[in-house]
Amino acid sequence: MKVLVETSARHVHVTQETLEKLFGTGAELTKKKDLSQPGQFVSFEKVTIVGPKGEMAASILGPVRTADQVEVSLSEARKLGINAPVRESGDIDGTPGCKLVGPKGEVEIACGVIAAKRHIHLTPEAAEEFGVQDKQIVKVAVGGEGRKLIFDDVVIRVSPKFAPAMHIDTDESNAALAGMSTEGEVIL
Repeated sequence: MKVLVETSARHVHVTQETLEKLFGTGAELTKKKDLSQPGQFVSFEKVTIVGPKGEMAASILGPVRTADQVEVSLSEARKLGINAPVRESGDIDGTPGCKLVGPKGEVEIACGVIAAKRHIHLTPEAAEEFGVQDKQIVKVAVGGEGRKLIFDDVVIRVSPKFAPAMHIDTDESNAALAGMSTEGEVIL
């Protein structure tokens, strides 16, 4: 059972309210490039993530969401001075916050900084074909020559809105010499 493995670089999700504080009243995200997940895209808009020890630029992914969220690798979190927990996207209760700076303003978010838990997006049909269920934990063999790894604790996420793909962060990708996209083999 093979699945596309994509490297998810640091990025930010924002609410419409936060977008307008950072980019001005009436601001909208401008699509730069579609992502593999239907309806998701990288925007031209970028912000600066500011932590106690440092700062770094990040793209905003669209469309806007109901909560602000900052996804960084654990190495990036250390550079920012933020103790980011490993969480599934959207699970931000009790997480640390940071400052986001845009061209028209800045916003202190009280929570939302995470290192995303590695996961596989599947449609219900693909999940049935793979013989897995939503929230099931699997292993996935990934990697280039000399850097092959088996990632454990990979959560399956099932929705009719998804396209089959595994997402890992840049630390994980570098460890496996995975590049921006490669194939992985799901191990049950």
